[in-house]
Amino acid sequence: MTAATLNTGQNASASTLLPTLSLIGAMASLCIGTSFAKSLFPEVGAQGTTAYRIVIGAIILIAFWRPWRFPLTKKNAAKIALYGVTLACMNLLFYMALRTLPLGVAIAIEFTGPLTLAVVLSRRAIDFVWIACALAGLVLLIPTGQSIHDLDPTGIAFALAAAVCWALYIIFGKMAGNVHGGQATSLGLLAATMVALPVGAAHAGMALLDPKLILAGIGVGILSSALPYSLEMVALRRLPQKTFGVLLSMEPAMGALAGVIVLNEHLTLTQWLAICGIILASAGCAATAQRSRKAQMPAPD
Repeated sequence: MTAATLNTGQNASASTLLPTLSLIGAMASLCIGTSFAKSLFPEVGAQGTTAYRIVIGAIILIAFWRPWRFPLTKKNAAKIALYGVTLACMNLLFYMALRTLPLGVAIAIEFTGPLTLAVVLSRRAIDFVWIACALAGLVLLIPTGQSIHDLDPTGIAFALAAAVCWALYIIFGKMAGNVHGGQATSLGLLAATMVALPVGAAHAGMALLDPKLILAGIGVGILSSALPYSLEMVALRRLPQKTFGVLLSMEPAMGALAGVIVLNEHLTLTQWLAICGIILASAGCAATAQRSRKAQMPAPD
């Protein structure tokens, strides 16, 4: 093996490692932020909490990235608008589902969106192995002894609608991937504000201006929007669409762990097995994605 070949392989691994770690960091931040966000529901409702999350996240990212510094065509602006509106709908619908569903169940149902997208985009047999592992883990993650009839039908409907928006979010985020990542994320959240703020204000009213709640909302905005969506944009720009979708299978596991740490939820042995299955799917997907990229490189002269 020549030095050039070795360096090429190392560069390929590094180019896959960065977006993978970015996505893992985004999911961890998102799950912790969601756990804290649920505590605001009694004060401002799911709608008001969504407004905090998106508006504060937008303010932070716009101030940091100053998106007006970068050129923006009308075509790219339309893509970012689609990305942002879908983002707002996904967040609002998911928080509405969390009002009556456990965090792990809501995430598991919502995950059917990117999982379905991954199945549709798959072209190799190995991809279906990881998808099967993730699906098995998601089934086991649903609380033992809780049948579909024990879950709130309205909550399920909101979670399924959020699943559709999640799949669309991946697609539109990838479409906006040729735009500067900071610009796309900050302007996307600005577009999302146009949807989330009126809905949140209509429900919570003046309670949104309570200084104590605003302080809590800042924490939710940073952990649930500003940080994870910036990291996700890095992953969206550099990972294949189907790889991004399957890697997201880690999120229900991270949500369950956040429930243990933040909400003091107790997991059964079956649910821990589910976490192992989901992590296996994510690790396998990342490993095969690296090998696939190396295999597609031209042979050295």
